[in-house]
Amino acid sequence: MASVLVVEDDQFVRSALIRHLTELPTDPHTVRSVGTALEALREVAHFRFDVVILDLGLPDLDGAEALKMLRGITDVPVIIATARDDEAEIVRLLNDGADDYLIKPFSVEHLSARISAVLRRSRAGAGESPPDRVLRVGGLTVDPLRRQAELDGARLDLTRREFDLLAFLAGRPGVVVARKELLAEVWQQSYGDDQTIDVHLSWLRRKLGETAARPRYLHTLRGVGVKLEPPR
Repeated sequence: MASVLVVEDDQFVRSALIRHLTELPTDPHTVRSVGTALEALREVAHFRFDVVILDLGLPDLDGAEALKMLRGITDVPVIIATARDDEAEIVRLLNDGADDYLIKPFSVEHLSARISAVLRRSRAGAGESPPDRVLRVGGLTVDPLRRQAELDGARLDLTRREFDLLAFLAGRPGVVVARKELLAEVWQQSYGDDQTIDVHLSWLRRKLGETAARPRYLHTLRGVGVKLEPPR
């Protein structure tokens, strides 16, 4: 059973989601719901949730802005529920810290499966014992225990997923890691869309001060995988 916060301004949709999520035959969830972004921020500040279902069309604040504010105070997994299917916007949402997204309309079975997948990844990551040593690759330092990373002595401001990706690659310097392995080890998924990896790699590159065309640490081998190694 998971604790779910539904952020949705449409009362009919909210009621339907609450009913279905609390009456699932195999694994019903406990659900709280709000209709505005400000209410959502108050909820996550006062209660612990396992996952947030966030609509984008909120009356007081656009859901994309609400996501950024949520990420400022919590690392709870967030699934975006939206009628918008613009690829560029989906990429921005993943960049801003969304863990997954669903395009409306969707079935409650589909939503339930996405919640389960996000929870598996989150719990698996929390249950793993990180390396007890600081990882160093060139001027890059990654401390898995403190979940801190620095580049040339400057602290990197990384999202939870960005840090997990960087730490995984830093633990295998110079080794080409297949995308399938990244999905399995970092995202805890046996399959998925390569776009998710590409988005996080792109965002991580920006924070490392590099680009795909002019890489310093992150090197992509087309059709093979990704490796992290010090600049030459």
